[in-house]
Amino acid sequence: MIEKQEQKKVVALLSGGLDSTLAVKTIQKQGFEVSAVAIKTPFCDFDCGRGCGFEIRERAENLGVDLKTVYLGDEYIEMLKNPKHGYGSGMNPCIDCRAMMFEAGKKHMEEIGAEFIISGEVLGQRPMSQFAPALKKIEKLSGLEGKIVRPLSAALLPATDPEKNGLIKRKDLGMIRGRSRKEQLRMAKDFGIEDPPNAGGGCLLTDPAFSLRANDLFKHIETPTTNDIDLLKIGRHFRLDENTKLIVGRNENENEMIKALALPNDILLEAKEHVGPIVMLRGQTGDKYIEFSASVTLRYSDAPKNKIGVVTVHKNEDVEVAIKSAEESSYTKLRI
Repeated sequence: MIEKQEQKKVVALLSGGLDSTLAVKTIQKQGFEVSAVAIKTPFCDFDCGRGCGFEIRERAENLGVDLKTVYLGDEYIEMLKNPKHGYGSGMNPCIDCRAMMFEAGKKHMEEIGAEFIISGEVLGQRPMSQFAPALKKIEKLSGLEGKIVRPLSAALLPATDPEKNGLIKRKDLGMIRGRSRKEQLRMAKDFGIEDPPNAGGGCLLTDPAFSLRANDLFKHIETPTTNDIDLLKIGRHFRLDENTKLIVGRNENENEMIKALALPNDILLEAKEHVGPIVMLRGQTGDKYIEFSASVTLRYSDAPKNKIGVVTVHKNEDVEVAIKSAEESSYTKLRI
């Protein structure tokens, strides 16, 4: 290992998962100083409910690397409206997404004077973005042709600039291909990584149920906000008309999140005398659905189903609606 002050710098895209961890370890072993960049988006960030924020910071500490976080917000949403290279099996724009991430890594690379950028991508592991043509396309889109090294599979890929310039050697690079984790687990053992992390960077847009909600949102709102996106992550969602949705909390935590995400024009409902959900009406025509929403609110509470109950409606001023629980058939057909 050469002295720290003489080490050449490399930027790593770090997801906190095993592959990106191994990529960093592989390059560190060759004497490079690694600086990590972690990317947050509205659909895959450190507050996605999986505890990955803490884990990725801890992972960076364990690896001995600096960590910079970059948030792709409005620009990511704008891209998602019409990704140049289309969607995967859900609403996931994997190629455009990876290009944006590498662009963020490129900026950091230029800021610190790094030689190249690395990632934990494995050839053939993901169906849309990790086959050779897609990897090449991502390099071109991000303006990093020849500058991206994928240490786990690099010996199977064309030589990059760092290899051509003698900074790295092909014999020190991996030949992993496909979805099996066997080789990664062997490497983890060799590097002394105890309790290896799972794959990192789980994207909500690859989840079929979430993709349906996202697709519905983008069909009805030209440019959704991050607030709209955050609301997609919780509750049961019902499309009432072209302008209005109903969101029903599923537990106490989601109830609190719905209240926190409520905007001035949103209408909130809750059963007055029974334990149940916080329900949100969001949209221009919300007023016309107050009674219906009150009946749904009561239905999801522990109120008796055959008796009239009272629902408090929080709008400009609180009002109370006395109503019976909705029939299941009246609202299940509206669920997204």
